Amino acid sequence: MRWLTLYARSRQIPASLAAVVIGVGAVWALARDEGAGPGDPRLPVLVLATGAMAFSIGLGGQDLALDRTAAIRWVPRRAAHVLLAGAVLAAALLTVQTMGTSMATTAFIVRVSAGLMGLVALGAVFSGGQYAWTLPFAWLLFSFFAPPPTSAPMEVAMWMLLPPGSAAGTWTALVLTVVGIAAYAVAGPRR
Repeated sequence: MRWLTLYARSRQIPASLAAVVIGVGAVWALARDEGAGPGDPRLPVLVLATGAMAFSIGLGGQDLALDRTAAIRWVPRRAAHVLLAGAVLAAALLTVQTMGTSMATTAFIVRVSAGLMGLVALGAVFSGGQYAWTLPFAWLLFSFFAPPPTSAPMEVAMWMLLPPGSAAGTWTALVLTVVGIAAYAVAGPRR
């Protein structure tokens, strides 16, 4: 159990969890008065993206050379780290929804949190752990300010804001999740 505590501290998981709780609490306070049910997806996407960016800092260790010399295999540990971070992120927003503030459907929250964690993992592979947040941040900005999608490529680009039943949104999130986790688990963060 001691190794798990040391791993969590080295990956700054307590700080990431605190950021997720603060972000979800702020969204709950903002959305508490609406009470109209799921509508505009921007608020839940914003909190999920903020949480994914908070978890991204833990995708790189303090010393990558030391990480690479570990006696245990990193592939399953890296994959589990990203998957658990995505599950915690989705669970945090779903927990707020049980308190009476319905912002999005469960399928939407799971899809977006999984896709964002895949993006964060890809960001860690390409930019390293400390800059892993840049890829989901850039995609989020594009999604918020781009015009409504009118073609298939634009639907793929706007996957975060598409309704839960859309094939383009689901497949894009699935591909990002699988490719991101696989690349991060095998290659690890960039130095």
